[in-house]
Amino acid sequence: MSTGTTTAGRAGLGGRLKDVTARPEFTLAVLAAAGFVALAVATDGNLLSRGTLDAFFRFLAVPIVIGLSQMVVLAIGQMNLSVGTLTGLCAMVAAWLMLEGGLPAPLAVPAALGVGLAAGLVNGLLVVFTRINGFIVTLATMTIIEGLRYGVNGPDTFQGYSPWLRGLGTASVLGLPVVLVLALVVAALVALFFGRAVMGRQLLATGGSPFAARLSGISNDRSIVIAHGLSGLLAGVAAVITVAASGSVNSSIGDDLLLQSFAAPIIGGVALAGGVVSVAGTCLAALLVRLVDVMQAQFDINPRWIDLIVGAVVLGAVLLGTVRQKLSKGSS
Repeated sequence: MSTGTTTAGRAGLGGRLKDVTARPEFTLAVLAAAGFVALAVATDGNLLSRGTLDAFFRFLAVPIVIGLSQMVVLAIGQMNLSVGTLTGLCAMVAAWLMLEGGLPAPLAVPAALGVGLAAGLVNGLLVVFTRINGFIVTLATMTIIEGLRYGVNGPDTFQGYSPWLRGLGTASVLGLPVVLVLALVVAALVALFFGRAVMGRQLLATGGSPFAARLSGISNDRSIVIAHGLSGLLAGVAAVITVAASGSVNSSIGDDLLLQSFAAPIIGGVALAGGVVSVAGTCLAALLVRLVDVMQAQFDINPRWIDLIVGAVVLGAVLLGTVRQKLSKGSS
């Protein structure tokens, strides 16, 4: 009897292990670990120095949060092209309020988050009322936000704001930068939202099948507005992290975030068609993209080549996801 139980237990353990290793997140974790080790060796251990390692993880926070910002909109089968410029606008607003408005950081930070949330809600409402795809709507609002971002202070640079906020951007806890810990806490909250909250499940239902969601009594319009609002709020969080970690803000902040915002969730296994999210995959893919950035800086590679590599990987992930989806439909 005991032999049968042990055999069954081993079979169950083997099955669970097989399920874990078959997940895309496991593959990403292995690739990230291998890439980190390879880069450490290629830089003769320079990557492992205290200063380099601290900078590596500190500037990983924004790619994680901006990837999550795009992910929540992808969950309903839409896109948000304004995440980068909105992050820049929120960062400029936070810095302007502290320097020109005289507000302390505890008031300027919520104001910047409010700007992100408001802009996201406007995106969602425009999609609902115009019935135009979110891709087109956010393309239009992206250009509007670019103008607003420049209008806050023109080409000038904001610096010398709240020492407390800048100190938070360089502080560490248990050897990890505080801003990275904040990003991971945000990621955990987003995972709980989609995994446990009713509203999160409704967003996934809308992305998976709007018709079936409507028959189940779910308001697809409400899901669209909430998804875009949450995306804007997360862009605001990315802006606050940027303001804290960078120490200075100018009108070009956010220009390089759009590709990263798509790269992290798509490489992480999020479906473009909607209905599927992966917080862990998005975070791991953001780590991979960060490794590519460090490689570019360490070996002085032309940034255009890096954009080509990341773009090719994103395209490959999209094609692989499409093939996988067709295969799963065929087998069913």
